[in-house]
Amino acid sequence: MAASSASSPLFTLFFLSLLLTMDMAMAFPGHKAHATRSAHPNHGPASHNYRDALSKSILFFEGQRSGKLPSSQRMKWRGDSGLSDGSAMNVDLVGGYYDAGDNVKFGFPMAFTTTMLSWSVIEFGGLMKAELENAKEAIRWGTDYLLKATSHPDTIYVQVGDPNKDHACWERPEDMDTPRNVLKINAENPGTEVAAETAAALAAASVVFRTCDPAYSKRLLDSAIRVFQFADKHRGSYSNGLRNFVCPFYCSYSGYQDELLWAAAWLHRATKNPSYLSYIMVNGQTLGADESDNTFSWDNKHVGARVLLSKAFLVQNVGPLHEYKGHADNFMCSLIPGTPSSQTQYTPGGLLFKMSDSNMQYVTSTSFLLLTYAKYLTFSKQVVTCGGVTVTPQKLRAVAKRQVDYLLGDNPMGMSYMVGYGSKFPERIHHRGSSLPSVSSHPAKISCSSGFSALYSGGPNPNMLVGAVIGGPDAQDKFNDQRNDYEHSEPATYINAPLVGALAYLAHSYGQI
Repeated sequence: MAASSASSPLFTLFFLSLLLTMDMAMAFPGHKAHATRSAHPNHGPASHNYRDALSKSILFFEGQRSGKLPSSQRMKWRGDSGLSDGSAMNVDLVGGYYDAGDNVKFGFPMAFTTTMLSWSVIEFGGLMKAELENAKEAIRWGTDYLLKATSHPDTIYVQVGDPNKDHACWERPEDMDTPRNVLKINAENPGTEVAAETAAALAAASVVFRTCDPAYSKRLLDSAIRVFQFADKHRGSYSNGLRNFVCPFYCSYSGYQDELLWAAAWLHRATKNPSYLSYIMVNGQTLGADESDNTFSWDNKHVGARVLLSKAFLVQNVGPLHEYKGHADNFMCSLIPGTPSSQTQYTPGGLLFKMSDSNMQYVTSTSFLLLTYAKYLTFSKQVVTCGGVTVTPQKLRAVAKRQVDYLLGDNPMGMSYMVGYGSKFPERIHHRGSSLPSVSSHPAKISCSSGFSALYSGGPNPNMLVGAVIGGPDAQDKFNDQRNDYEHSEPATYINAPLVGALAYLAHSYGQI
């Protein structure tokens, strides 16, 4: 429940005008307040073709689409799928994204993917040129689905498909005949994590479409406000009520407090309503604003919320949020080797390493935060102080660039971990649709069990899922390119989403777009 505002109408009007002016300056690099940053800051040779990688990182999302594909579909080997999704509960849940290499639609990571795609466009969309419309289409494919999933009051449909039965098959999404169970949360069976993340996604996307499609933006924001109220009022972990279906796949291990803070931050960003600032000020500490967790992912949003709220202080001069710069600084210091509070593990080859299962998601999310925070610091002419060590925005950008360059091929394996980018990349990714013959080349149905011969085949995938970033190498920089090694070979939408923003920044900074 959003806190009520005690502000006077005159103050509120001034506050909104000030924030809108600041937002415009940040959103458009050509604006005179950002004239120095519309120039290309790097003059040396680029390590990679970041523009090509950007294009491919967005194209990937077309390969993950569920539903009726549009005539503009560029990933031609994919076909329509899941056209009756939702019918089990007499609702329309056609569309959205498959999260990774299977055929289940998990609402929690899908919402986070949409939030991060939106944040990528909000911060760096002005640099994307021709790719901006493709990025917006990727966001809209997610938000169209989330609007359907939240169309009934005090109910959110959070999953389509039975992951256990889906994982017992290896079949194309166009062929799938496994149960399309529909899971929902409501007041009696709450799921605050997924509800709040959905509110964050809708709010962030409303900012993306505010000027180009105001009616759609308003629809997104109205839904975000309503869904956040539901999430906050009916608190409870969705990993409890739906444990048998969401665990161990997308269990929430961090609790729901981080999502509430994250969603409130996005609603503050999208509405400029002082009631959300009041909510953050009253509840921030209870919701973990100053906890020392330094992982940003589909499960834990604390660090993302800190960086997002630091913008309100650094760029928009919202004094009450000054402590969030300190919280964001602490995260940045934890990443920088040689600082007193450095606590991040890197592989011998220099890759940030959090865990063996889908480690690249932490690489892309962290790189995005580094570049975004560097942007805020540059605007406000500030730095990060880590004990006695000063860390400049340029240093943060250098750390982010090193991670992206590793991902694109500057690593001991000499391999790009983005499918279709560079001369050497994974050819046997853990992905059903990519690993089986396409419907156009093999119209006959491939049954549930018949497809497993493809899973264990040593040959390359017949369909290239261009732009897919996979889990990546192990802690010693080794990668075996084996399809059945899902921890290292499976792509996911939430790996790519933050990378879109990072690549847009790098492509622009080297004059490629």
